[in-house]
Amino acid sequence: MKVTNKDPGTLCPCPCEGIIEIIGKKWTLCIITTIKNDTKIRFNEIQKTLEGISPKTLSETLRQLEAAGIVKREIFAEIPPRVEYSLTKAGKKLFDAIAPLMIWSAEHPRPIPILAARVKP
Repeated sequence: MKVTNKDPGTLCPCPCEGIIEIIGKKWTLCIITTIKNDTKIRFNEIQKTLEGISPKTLSETLRQLEAAGIVKREIFAEIPPRVEYSLTKAGKKLFDAIAPLMIWSAEHPRPIPILAARVKP
């Protein structure tokens, strides 16, 4: 629990807040899945797999995932330098937790029209 910014005396009971901030971003789940599918993968391979992601977005998201302990970045001392990405143990557990959500999403490709279904009096 933590104090919220809106009212210093109010606590936020949501333990998911930190992880939602990370996985709620547009490309994060796709990046995690791409890395999981290949075990170890290089930057350009991730970018080729995820059509439409910019190098800047991919780089920033990988940095955030690394800082969160979800992705491991391994640099090889070669010329030219080689960098590979893989999921950490925590990243693999996160993948296992989000996999059902991704399966559900694939089975229900359109947003559920909750607001449109409300009947006005």
